[in-house]
Amino acid sequence: MPSKLPIEPVILNNTPLVALWSLNRLPLLRDLYENVLIPEAVYDEFIATERSARQTALDESPWIKITPIKNPRHVLVYTGLDRGETEVLALANEQSARLVIIDEYKGRRYAKRLGLPLTGTLGVLLAAKHNGFVSTLAPLIDQLLNDGLFLAPELIKKMLDLAGEDQTQ
Repeated sequence: MPSKLPIEPVILNNTPLVALWSLNRLPLLRDLYENVLIPEAVYDEFIATERSARQTALDESPWIKITPIKNPRHVLVYTGLDRGETEVLALANEQSARLVIIDEYKGRRYAKRLGLPLTGTLGVLLAAKHNGFVSTLAPLIDQLLNDGLFLAPELIKKMLDLAGEDQTQ
């Protein structure tokens, strides 16, 4: 039987990780992408608050792997970003990532310039809907907004349109 070719990893930043955790939807990452890598800085940011609950969530999510940067000097090329974002981009380059999941504008702009395939929290949720893992986006988006995540109204509208959900309700 032929061996499976390795699948390039998906690299995840803190905001989407927190968002999916707050929705109790970390298994979507396994269902959609199989294995997801987070750099050490993202791990540190994630467990900086609600440490016990968040550590338990990661312990129960073995498809999310904490992965160190091989060459720490690679993070120095990304100016104006926080440590987590710089490590996400450096890890994505080191690992030839098939996807980077990041929400912050500056980080997304850098990823686009680097030609990295990119999505964000709402893109993950949309993919989950298209693959039958969630039935509707609107309640999940409402929960994220209630939890304090900023989502641009035009982005919400676009995602609900792509999901085929009526926004007049």
